[in-house]
Amino acid sequence: MFKGPVKILIFPLSLLFGLVIRIRNYLFNNEILRSESFNIPIISVGNIAVGGTGKTPHVEYLINLLSNNFRVAVLSRGYKRKTRGFVLAVKESPASEIGDEPAQIKNKFPDLVVAVDANRVSGVKKIMEKHPDTELIILDDAYQHRRISPGISILLSDFNNRFTKDFLMPYGRLREHRKNSRRANYIIISRSPLDLSPIDRRIIVGEVAPMSYQHMYFTSVVYKEPEPLFPDTPEPLCLSKIAETNRNILLVTGIAAPEYLYNYLSIYSKRIIHLSFADHHTYTQNDLNIINNKYSTLDSANRCLITTEKDAARLKEIPNIADFIDKSTYFIPIGVSFLNDDAEEFNNFIIDYVKTNKSNSIFSSEKRNQ
Repeated sequence: MFKGPVKILIFPLSLLFGLVIRIRNYLFNNEILRSESFNIPIISVGNIAVGGTGKTPHVEYLINLLSNNFRVAVLSRGYKRKTRGFVLAVKESPASEIGDEPAQIKNKFPDLVVAVDANRVSGVKKIMEKHPDTELIILDDAYQHRRISPGISILLSDFNNRFTKDFLMPYGRLREHRKNSRRANYIIISRSPLDLSPIDRRIIVGEVAPMSYQHMYFTSVVYKEPEPLFPDTPEPLCLSKIAETNRNILLVTGIAAPEYLYNYLSIYSKRIIHLSFADHHTYTQNDLNIINNKYSTLDSANRCLITTEKDAARLKEIPNIADFIDKSTYFIPIGVSFLNDDAEEFNNFIIDYVKTNKSNSIFSSEKRNQ
């Protein structure tokens, strides 16, 4: 983001941006511009700030929660993909075709219906047309997509970059005014510290000031054991082994907030070199050369290359990548956990919503009558 005098100079642009967004929301709020509803449960997961808030892990949490009992589909816009319009993912779909986050989700849940379409209304209709047995659609990063009216809207905000302390773009990071958080049914403060005290929790709840109809939760990132990028990686790698050997790590990231993973790995190794690329970075041959040059400076007998799950989705599609990157390359999957034993309450709210509204779906009715 901008800093210093430049940031002050662009403040008027934020006022103009805010006016445009205010007019747009006014038109939707007063039904001058229409939001379309569907006769199927739809859950939207998003935020009102640019940058990472952990949307994909929360979408995957919902998939894990619901997919055993309901036929779930995920619809994303497919940020930075090279295709246009509606694309229905297959397991082999590259990140360049559907975006890195949908590619990650499809790879992790190969039987799940995953689609991308910048026009969410059109995307929902095409999913329902091609997969009429779908019982639930999760919209990834759709908080500002007001042409569709979700049944449940989940708003995420990063603990260290809460929307309550931010400003409109480009002066700050907000896509719309913080008061528009009122559209959400659930507000989740993501990346919260596991040892968050009850006092600090109450302070933040007071800061956000959720409405009476809103539920507020805190989640933390869960880092899992490293997984190999290549199927023929010579040896498994666990975090305890990194700690025992104080292994040299080259960390390669192309995500919005890489400092969280870096800090976590620092618990296990004090010898980390970090190559940080822009969020959703598309890796090139020149990038591989830079990565290899950095990697070659590490002790060859005690080193490994670690990246994120999202970066792994992009790296895998580079032709013959195994010829350019060391076999000792791993990625760190992540998940989320709810603080204060709130997971059961949240889960019950979500499941009850889907059960109640699934029974009203015309597609469920048609399926039962077949």
